[in-house]
Amino acid sequence: MSTLKWDSPIRIADEYAAGCSYKAGLGRRGLFEQCKVNERFYIGDQWHGINASAERPLVRENIIKRIGDYKMSVIGSNPVAVSYSADGVPNTLDTQERIGQLRAGLAGGLMPTEPITADEEINLVMTALSDYFRVTAERLRFDELKSKVLRQAYIAGTGLLYTYWDDRLQTGLYADEAHTVPIRGDIRCEILDIENVCFGDPANDNLQEQPYILVAQRRRIDDIRLEMRRLGRSAAAEELKPDDFTAGGEGEQADGKATVITKFYREWDKTGQTSVIKAVRVCGKVVVRPAWELGVRLYPIAKFEWEPRRRCIYGESEITHLIPNQIAINRMVTASVWAVMMMGIPMMVVNGDVVQQKVSNDPGQVIRVYGSAEDVNSAIRYVQPPNFSPQFDANISSLISNTMSQSGANDAALGNMNPNNTSAIIALREAATMPMQTMQNHFYAFVEEVARIWAEFWVTQYGPRSLKIEDDSGIWYLPFDGRRFADVIISVKADVGASTLWSEAQSVQTLDNLFERQVITPLQYLSRLPKGTVPNLSGLLRELKETPPADELPVI
Repeated sequence: MSTLKWDSPIRIADEYAAGCSYKAGLGRRGLFEQCKVNERFYIGDQWHGINASAERPLVRENIIKRIGDYKMSVIGSNPVAVSYSADGVPNTLDTQERIGQLRAGLAGGLMPTEPITADEEINLVMTALSDYFRVTAERLRFDELKSKVLRQAYIAGTGLLYTYWDDRLQTGLYADEAHTVPIRGDIRCEILDIENVCFGDPANDNLQEQPYILVAQRRRIDDIRLEMRRLGRSAAAEELKPDDFTAGGEGEQADGKATVITKFYREWDKTGQTSVIKAVRVCGKVVVRPAWELGVRLYPIAKFEWEPRRRCIYGESEITHLIPNQIAINRMVTASVWAVMMMGIPMMVVNGDVVQQKVSNDPGQVIRVYGSAEDVNSAIRYVQPPNFSPQFDANISSLISNTMSQSGANDAALGNMNPNNTSAIIALREAATMPMQTMQNHFYAFVEEVARIWAEFWVTQYGPRSLKIEDDSGIWYLPFDGRRFADVIISVKADVGASTLWSEAQSVQTLDNLFERQVITPLQYLSRLPKGTVPNLSGLLRELKETPPADELPVI
């Protein structure tokens, strides 16, 4: 394999097989099978494969989903903003004031009259990119993507977000003032399943240090051929054939699809100082797309691990170790329900020689018995079930409570407490969420990695175009040429806002108290009300801003 080229389909197939073999050896079941089991337990299919009678109630108390939903909400609930800065460029208070003046002028359509220094231009662009991140996040529905990454990480141990350049995407911008040359192309994002991704060095948990990354996809043959025709490879497209090999390494029935593997790898220059990311796409022994340069210097994949493994790039799922407790709880609850049913509707023994008619459990049924009193007494009787220990239900509750407490989802964290003392409940909840701070920091690092990848695309793929900015001035556009800042070392910081622990009713009550004490103005009061509290709130705020103060009104 070492004698084959990096983009050889045979070599890529061997590398992918080796990666799947490594993942199949992780843990007791292997990554592929474990992910399937974890998915079933999370969604509630927890009696899968149990050959039980349909009459027996198979009860489930899904604590795995309860724990996961709580932790995912805690990790992803805090609003996260991203701020960019340039290393080696001073950004003093005077510079920030100057940048604010420049932004205000540009938002109003005024070009600066004084010349702008190089440092001021870089700082202006960095602040604009911070606002543009929010605009891009709204376009790509980044909040939804973060939720999906968290869910993937909780179930499979690792969540991956892939950013790519879509050259067919219409931006609504034009390269000329006459609006005759539209600008096409922008970034898009996709969630990757860890089962379909293989890393060149799985013992190294740093994704950017990987020698290569393989991403497998199941695609329709017609779609693959269409892509090849767009690349001018119509002759090779006819060699494609459907296969029965899924990206997860399991056989499946032929469905007109084939497995496409995209290999990302880093190529260094002759000096070994700089590198670029290249990719090649193959399907079986056919090269779908020859090696091409992505134009970025980072692997466009960001990774979030739920529980990091030592010397392994694949994370560990919490569900894997909660499954034994979940099985025990389901069995105990099912046994408890079955015992109660047996006591309420016990089994009936009928003497067929004495009772000739059909017997049911209908109340008030008249059963005719002919014979002596002994025949009547022995005709029908109930089987007395064994005594059910009252401690059994207590053990169930104890196991559920202990499992959730050990997982960090106790009553204080979940809000299952009487709101007699709000301050005490908040203090207990904050203390309960403190152990999750490390996991939150890992998630914020994931957001920063995504922001770093997006900035890499902006400065390398954006030519002359305008950045859409949304701030207090409204919506305006900043002229931008990414190639001018391609060599700038950009730092990224995730600014995390506070997540309120109060309900909307408590928030409104707090605002009412502040307004009654004249601590805040009516404008401050209305602008902080929860969404949906006042109809047409934006119109009311606009009218309030346009109305002059009472002391400035003319006297009639």
